[in-house]
Amino acid sequence: MLRALRRRWDAYKYRFVPWLALNLRRKRRTLRYVPESSQDKIISDEDVFETLLKVFKALFINDFSRHAHILALLPEIKCTVYRKHEPIFFQSLGNPFIFRCIDGVLIDGNDKGLSRSVYRSCSRRDQLGPFQMNDESWLTAALQNPLAVGQYVNNCSHEKAANVCYQEFDVPGYFPVELKQYLPNIVYSHDIESHLRCVVLVALRDIKQGEELFSNYYTVVS
Repeated sequence: MLRALRRRWDAYKYRFVPWLALNLRRKRRTLRYVPESSQDKIISDEDVFETLLKVFKALFINDFSRHAHILALLPEIKCTVYRKHEPIFFQSLGNPFIFRCIDGVLIDGNDKGLSRSVYRSCSRRDQLGPFQMNDESWLTAALQNPLAVGQYVNNCSHEKAANVCYQEFDVPGYFPVELKQYLPNIVYSHDIESHLRCVVLVALRDIKQGEELFSNYYTVVS
């Protein structure tokens, strides 16, 4: 019983504001500081866009292995995207995979339970004839986009410094329709016109093959 409660607390505490306030000072190495939100990006949106295009085109022609050299390291968090006013309470219960963007947009990267059902429902709602508007394969064992694993990256620690960092990216409206099938993201509702929010991981240094990835779970905008 106590062990089960401890697991639930460990999953929830990072969203409990009083706990965060008390622990920020003690966990300075596991935090990332930026002076303002506009300076949060490690690489430009244009570079992210071009890299995604190259990766998805390689996947489209089934030639990913020969084009792996183009990656600066760009895993993505697969998710349902919620705007600030949209309901996410029940999906958030016991869910350690919710990412909060700087502007308050919430990203649910859970592949189980209610979160899974919501993502699948939204995906089928948005399908455009024969064209899929997002990647649904990450809910299965047969991944179509091998980079859709961003939410499984662990938090850095005092012993293991971050080697990647999260970066928000809004997919432009002119993104090729035939390549949207590789985007592992979907908006919860489409009654408001807006760009699709993605979160990618960008390498802070050269990453060796087989090396574990660590990121800062928190970015403090001062």
